[in-house]
Amino acid sequence: MLSWFAKRRRDLPWRRTRDPYHIWLSEIMLQQTRVAAVIPYYERFLENFPDVRALARANIDRVLASWSGLGYYSRARNLQRAAKEIVARHEGDFPREYEAALALPGIGRYTSAAVLSIAYGAPHAVLDGNVARVLARLGALHGELRAPATWRKLEATAQNLLVRNAPGDWNQAMMELGATVCTPKSPRCGECPVAKSCRALELGIAGELPSARKKRATVKVTLAAAVLLDPRGRTMLMRPRGEEGVLFSRLWQFPALETTGVDAGAALAGHMHEKFGVALNASFTPLATARHAVTFRNIRLEPFLVRVARLPCTKGARVVPLGQLRRMSVSNATQKIATAAIAHEEKPVSGARGKSIS
Repeated sequence: MLSWFAKRRRDLPWRRTRDPYHIWLSEIMLQQTRVAAVIPYYERFLENFPDVRALARANIDRVLASWSGLGYYSRARNLQRAAKEIVARHEGDFPREYEAALALPGIGRYTSAAVLSIAYGAPHAVLDGNVARVLARLGALHGELRAPATWRKLEATAQNLLVRNAPGDWNQAMMELGATVCTPKSPRCGECPVAKSCRALELGIAGELPSARKKRATVKVTLAAAVLLDPRGRTMLMRPRGEEGVLFSRLWQFPALETTGVDAGAALAGHMHEKFGVALNASFTPLATARHAVTFRNIRLEPFLVRVARLPCTKGARVVPLGQLRRMSVSNATQKIATAAIAHEEKPVSGARGKSIS
């Protein structure tokens, strides 16, 4: 495995360092995000916040702006919260003890093991989806891998296999094998360095394992959003609350309302009048719709442009030029709505609604 990894490892920027801050940042960014998407964010984030102290003292809006587009914004918030704790309680050094690392915001068993093994050579085995799949095939393990008892068994197996004198390289080799060879579909068993030890390959069931996870049924949601625009080209954003906070990653958003099953324009007009005093006879111009996905929700965004003589004076609201919104720390959903509004302003569309964007 180690020989294979030395020859086949991908040249990734976080693999060129043993700096625990860099490794920790990469592990957080890589959660539920493709490597290719992470690389430019990782490099740009380090330019803005080169060390843990810089991150700890940064304004949270600037941190979120650097994260904008990467999604799952709670990762960025927890990253800074952890940075503050590292500075306050650990003199600016990522803790070397497993339990101390585990106590930091946003750091679970996998991240703690990954950072400590790669940065400090600590003997902790990692277990993520890629490693679990490799182990399941090696042992021809059936059933739901995320079931608590099964996951604990996999953790024990991973720890028993760990090469104690090279834990960081071993963990990365296991993850690399799962990411590039022992893939979820059509595993390339002919390229696998441990194929001779694979029980699933021996039984001819490598492609059938691990067992498919039971997914939550997709819920379709229609969300109408109002892009208020005053004569100076300014719009209004709000802090999300409740369910909207989940749909907009708890970042600044346009006033919005779930309108599943009802007329979106009429429902939004009533909501804007009741909550913000927008005239009932105001023109709600439909913009290009957009698709957005958040966990199990399949969201149809229906934005409307609403021209007003004056933006509502509302507590907690933020007034910004529409053209500058793309540079703010907003969710991808808000970016899509803004894109539709800006496109409409740059090239007015008469008549029917513009084509859908995604």
